[in-house]
Parts: sequence; structure tokens; C-alpha cells
Amino acid sequence: MSHYYSKEQNDVESNPSFYNFNFKGLELKFKTDNGVFSKDYIDYGSFALLKAFEPNNIDLPVLDMGSGYGPIGITLSRLYNKEVYMCEINERAYNLSLENIITNKANCKAFNSDLYEKVEGLTFSSILTNPPIRAGKDIVFKIYDEAYRHLVTNGELWVVIQKKQGAPSSKDHIEELFGNCEIVNRDRGYYILKAKKED
Repeated sequence: MSHYYSKEQNDVESNPSFYNFNFKGLELKFKTDNGVFSKDYIDYGSFALLKAFEPNNIDLPVLDMGSGYGPIGITLSRLYNKEVYMCEINERAYNLSLENIITNKANCKAFNSDLYEKVEGLTFSSILTNPPIRAGKDIVFKIYDEAYRHLVTNGELWVVIQKKQGAPSSKDHIEELFGNCEIVNRDRGYYILKAKKED
């Protein structure tokens, strides 16, 4: 059986659907399908991350790591008039994100990428992730480790993760990596974590 964080979804029958997402005065429309994460509506973790996120003043693109069909990256691009790069391993979710970028007139570049593979050598002002917990702790921690390399000085990593799915250990790992990690918000069991790259 395929999982939403794997590359191909050939054994999952396609059944596309749509939903509207209204956020801070924005009206967005997303196409989704079977075999992608949170296909019926934006998941609450991603919603909590969008509510908490505050862009910095660094004039570089934002990266949405594990972007799915695009709800975080596209919303941020439209809301803050930012260029957003989006990396997603799931081919079906990636293809949906290409359609959703056009539908919502977002300034986004999407990559069918195994973690940071397709953005190697690039740096970002902020990296946001709702990490794929079911992919395992090694993958989740690799997202944090590689984020440090892909952030400019004073760039920020933003993470949403449930307490019961490892928020405390994620906070400890990020704090060891960055030298700091703030709990920005707690929202229905989700922790919003933020770390700044200071050198």
C-alpha cells in the first residue's frame, strides 16, 4: 500500500475533489485526490501553522517542505505576496499543487523532490513544515537538520507537530541544532515551534 509520503500513488484509485478555503480575507480553491494527505480539507495542524506564522523581512523565498497539494505554500504566497518554493515527494500531490498554483494565481515554484533534493544549493528566509510523522523520526529529524543548511543567517524554521507525536523531542532536537527553539503557540494539542539560525 502506498502512503501519502511515498513517491508514487499508482495503486490508489484517483477520485479528484475540490474544497474552498477562506483565510484572513483570502478565498482559495484547492483540488485534492485520494492518496494525498488531508484530502477533504486543510488539516488542523497546517491551519494552526498558518495562523501562527509571521514572515521576517529577509528578501528571499520561503520554502514549504512536504507541501502536499499546496495549502500552506499557496496561502502564504497570496497572503504575504511572497515567492514560495514547495517540495513534495508524492507525485500525485505534486501534480495537484501545480494546478492549485495556477488556480489561485500564487507566486510559487513546486518541485517533485525527495526532501531538499531539488533545491540543493538554495537558501531561504523561512522554512515551514508539517512533517510526515508516519515516515518516521529519522526523516522528520532530517528535515530539521537540512533546514539549518538551507536557511540564511536570521532565517527561521517553523514546525507544527502534535505533542503526542513527538513535539517535545522535536523541540529538543531543534534546540540542539539551532541553539534556540521557541514554542510560539499550543493549539488543540499541536505545538508551533520556531527556531532562528543565528550564525
